[in-house]
Amino acid sequence: MRKIFEFKDLFVLDLANNHQGSAQHATRIIRACGDVVKANHARAALKFQFRNLDTFVHAEHKQASSNKHISRFLSTKLDPDDWRVLTEEVRAQGLLTMATPFDEDSVDLIAELDIEVIKVASCSATDWPLLERIADADKPVLFSTGGLTLRQIDDLVSFFDHRRVSHAMMHCVSIYPTPDEKLQLNQIDLLRRRYPDKVVGFSTHELPENLSAVQIAVAKGARILERHVGIATGDIRLNAYSSTPEQLDAWLKAAARAKTLIGSEVRPEPVFEEVDSLNSLKRGVYARVPLRAGLAIEGTDVYFAMPCLDGQLGSGEWRSGSVTSQDLEPNDPLRRENLQIPSDLDKQVLFTAIHTIKGMLNEARIALNTEFCAEFSHHYGLSRFPQIGATIIDCINRRYCKKLVIQTPGQYHPCHYHKMKEETFQVLWGALELTVDGRRKSLVPGDIQVIQQGVWHDFWSQSGVIFEEISTTHFNDDSYYEDKAINRIKRSDRKTVVNHWGRYQI
Repeated sequence: MRKIFEFKDLFVLDLANNHQGSAQHATRIIRACGDVVKANHARAALKFQFRNLDTFVHAEHKQASSNKHISRFLSTKLDPDDWRVLTEEVRAQGLLTMATPFDEDSVDLIAELDIEVIKVASCSATDWPLLERIADADKPVLFSTGGLTLRQIDDLVSFFDHRRVSHAMMHCVSIYPTPDEKLQLNQIDLLRRRYPDKVVGFSTHELPENLSAVQIAVAKGARILERHVGIATGDIRLNAYSSTPEQLDAWLKAAARAKTLIGSEVRPEPVFEEVDSLNSLKRGVYARVPLRAGLAIEGTDVYFAMPCLDGQLGSGEWRSGSVTSQDLEPNDPLRRENLQIPSDLDKQVLFTAIHTIKGMLNEARIALNTEFCAEFSHHYGLSRFPQIGATIIDCINRRYCKKLVIQTPGQYHPCHYHKMKEETFQVLWGALELTVDGRRKSLVPGDIQVIQQGVWHDFWSQSGVIFEEISTTHFNDDSYYEDKAINRIKRSDRKTVVNHWGRYQI
């Protein structure tokens, strides 16, 4: 099997030209970075920049040029043997190897040195001859998006997808150093929405003392972070956007703290300390007047005050019409064990399902129009709907039919077939498990399953799912269940159908 490179939780340390053309100074930087990375228990790659300066720079510009970069490149030149030694030093420090090639010869050098990851600089992201050579190198690719339009990023993503190149992208602003008002960290959100199957990172050029930027980037979902690194000496002055080892240490710690602060991407269960703290602030229900056993209690008969004692009814649980099984005097607490609290369990089951489904649709960014019917299929009664059933949103039913089918986490739809209808399922959000003619299938967003007339099928979802059902015309009473008991139940008794969400119909 093809090995997929893990881009997530990767730091990229860009040596750039901070080696100053000295392999000895480069080694010092690599070792210092290695020490900082180890101390922070981080996973990092040390990145080189490669150019074959014999051909990369036009001959007429080698002696003098108005381009400010050329003299810098020429004065910091290292030969392939230097790069070989430095690559081995990177590995010796326990760091991953990465390099940015700026020409085709440099891609060949990457292959020769067996460097693990190729980085595409923003300035090369539209250099198609170079990109073609990079794609042919058969290595994972990380590219920066500085100065690119969305159309250009779309082109690049499609290019690497078509060539089966494992890749990730970095939000980047190619201004050195980048002032706060130019950082545009919301672009991380945009890239994550537009390319949900890609890892998105942040290539930073802000001042090293600006630790807020990396923390915000982590909070926005950046899972790769890149920073220029170097060491200043009496003779070497570091540029404004590169970090010393001490600044790198602070940057890694800031990123780690941000990751701790943002916590889980799924809603965690409340911990005991949180529940206990909130309970200590809640109000309990107390008798305002004498209450007699067996008589219904109205709202004017009680009041709410803190504390809410152990076993006492909380203000949020109060229902008018509750009945106590013992006499109570004014200011006595109402305890759950002595109360009969009226409730419409079936109605509450539907309300809970509706609230959950609305949240799922919002999370999936699926919008409904203002006129639709919601059908709640509860094959064994509403009390078992959280376990067995599905919610169906009718979109259109003509010679063709479209529905949205939604299952909340843990719901199962019993085995059945249709005599008149052929249908196709396409998952939009979540994960769907189903059996079709006895064969088990697992579908994720984008997957399609055709179900022909007369074919037995059932489906379920552990995590919750929203899928489209596209079919020929839907007819009522065209579902024939394996469990004959369901077939004997009147359709109106196993389905609740309401307009919109049935606010006044349920």
